[in-house]
Amino acid sequence: MNPFFEFGEVELFVAYRDGVPVGRIAALINHRHNELHDPSVGFFGLFDVVDDEAVARRLLEAAADWLRTRGKEAMLGPTNFTVNHESGVLVDGFDREQSFLTPYNPRYYPALLEAAGLTKAMDFCGWHGPVLPEMPASVCRAAQWAARRPSVRVRTVRMGDFAAELRTFRDIYNAAWADNWGFTPMTSRQVTYLTRQLRPVVRPELLVVAEVEGAAAGMALVVPDICVALRAAGGRLTRWGLPVGLLRMRRAARRITHLRVVAGGVRPEHRRLGLDALMYTEMMRTWYRLGYQTFELGPTLEGNLPVIRVADRMATRTRTYRLYHGGI
Repeated sequence: MNPFFEFGEVELFVAYRDGVPVGRIAALINHRHNELHDPSVGFFGLFDVVDDEAVARRLLEAAADWLRTRGKEAMLGPTNFTVNHESGVLVDGFDREQSFLTPYNPRYYPALLEAAGLTKAMDFCGWHGPVLPEMPASVCRAAQWAARRPSVRVRTVRMGDFAAELRTFRDIYNAAWADNWGFTPMTSRQVTYLTRQLRPVVRPELLVVAEVEGAAAGMALVVPDICVALRAAGGRLTRWGLPVGLLRMRRAARRITHLRVVAGGVRPEHRRLGLDALMYTEMMRTWYRLGYQTFELGPTLEGNLPVIRVADRMATRTRTYRLYHGGI
């Protein structure tokens, strides 16, 4: 079961026209978010709809009505189910195919949400870049400066003690993101749930930890973009009773050359040591050695300037995702 249900509430709605489903939405209450931020805010998510303003409006009204009866005064979304997971709708960058664990939607979604009276709450940025033998010179200089400290090192995860490594990732992630807009710390159960989803595609060489005096201070979680393999199946695992789609997925998985940087961060007390530059320099060399060709960063909050400065030096900003809000 999704651990969101341990601290949240969900109500699901489906819109029909002449007996045919034409849209869906989830109304969400995240009690942990309400404790840390605004208690009057509810959420919507799992938003999927045909290109019809009336249908989109009815779905949003249904979610808003449910939230209103539970004391909420505003609605934010889409989130699936929290801002630690896929959040927002894609508003530009449709020239590229969907990547793993990123929102993707038809071009008309922003117009439907805005026609229903919702406005921008926050944008997230996404980047694409080529895998090169070395990082740009400015990043390499920062990495060299960090590496001169004898107390600093970068290592890959220890798969033999994966559970402990996951706790390390959670602790660093929660500390690094604590001051970000709308952030709610991930629980142990959420990390375990995410791990089960990621474990089949994890390559240990792609998960790194930065240490200072032997203690974990930074981390980066990178996985091959399995959407390449999923597209190869054509939406079906079997055909004519045979696992044709599954076999196509497995073949395509061996040819994945695109990477997703899913998450990363450095503990606040270590942010002036150049650990982010050191991690990405080491990772880029590993990616190149393993034969990967491109990578994707983000989504990252538009106000997260330290991350944006590093990302802009590594790659080209190519996508914008948007969270919407409105009074109910």
